[in-house]
Amino acid sequence: MPTSPAVAQAAHSGTTASGGTMRGLIKHHAGPELQFVSDRPIPEPGPREVRIRVSKAGICGTDRHIWEWDDWSAGRVPVGIITGHEFVGTIDKVGSAVTQWQPGLRVSAEGHLTAGTDYNSRTGNAHIASDTTIFGIDRDGCFADYIVVPESNVWPIHKDIPDKYAAIMDPLGNAVHTVMAAGVSAKTVLISGVGIIGLMAVTVARAAGAARIYCTDIDPRRLALARRLGAAEAFDARDDAWIKQVRRETYEGVDVLLEMSGAPAAMDQGFRALRNGGTAALLGLPAKQVTFDFNSHIIFKGCTVLGINGRKMWDTWYQMEKLLVSGRLKLDDIVTHEFPMADYKKAFETMISGEGIKVLLDMK
Repeated sequence: MPTSPAVAQAAHSGTTASGGTMRGLIKHHAGPELQFVSDRPIPEPGPREVRIRVSKAGICGTDRHIWEWDDWSAGRVPVGIITGHEFVGTIDKVGSAVTQWQPGLRVSAEGHLTAGTDYNSRTGNAHIASDTTIFGIDRDGCFADYIVVPESNVWPIHKDIPDKYAAIMDPLGNAVHTVMAAGVSAKTVLISGVGIIGLMAVTVARAAGAARIYCTDIDPRRLALARRLGAAEAFDARDDAWIKQVRRETYEGVDVLLEMSGAPAAMDQGFRALRNGGTAALLGLPAKQVTFDFNSHIIFKGCTVLGINGRKMWDTWYQMEKLLVSGRLKLDDIVTHEFPMADYKKAFETMISGEGIKVLLDMK
């Protein structure tokens, strides 16, 4: 059943154009799946906003949580909202006070929004601002014909970057941020968890000059792909015998741990494989609180631990653009499927089953 006008208006942050409607995927009830609607009001940009006609959108792990309606989603996502936050499109209309961007420009956008007035925003760390909200989670997202975003969140797409890559700059940015924060050049690197972002981290770390890359996971298909992307070794995490081999090959442990899984066992293995004085960058989110040996893994090891959240604004975006334009990233084997928007159920099934890795929706 299509969402009511009242719910649609509540879920959208701005005003709407009179008489115009668009297609969208909405969280239609407090339960599994999404619903396709064609009567959503087309959003009208405010004075400092732009409206973007979406071309392609990526399905990510967060979208899966919303689709499955887990505890996190139920406690965070409002029913009636348009979901999705990874996309590329073309500016269709600009607000009355917008001077930086013009209609016709191909763009993506940073999905984290902040007023830019808190301490972190004013000191170059807006990616961890205290008032952050997110497209497709807290307000209407990109699984629709149009999305409205603040002009300050717009990122113009370089002419040499194809749409299928531009649509996934949000998750690619997570990988780039993690790799760059850890400083992997000329170092041995362990990536624990090669899901979508972990696989991206393999090709980013290789492009950034990592000396040798090791990976762990429990999916043999992902481990095989990690090898093709540049990992020297890829181990099944269900057997931790690999830790002795890695420590033997790497001066008593790897220099850098990139923890992308959030799995407690993988975190424990990763820190055991990390050398004393090494650096650990943690992006993976545990599903619940974990028991962790701080004494052995951090304090006595004397390692540096970095918590990674999102993308730095705008350092990470500049780094992504340079890496993509350089041609040094291997993403074709990661972006595996693309479906028309109307086939969204098949798209989600392909992603959830593991048959697909990065799955795109063609929104045209």
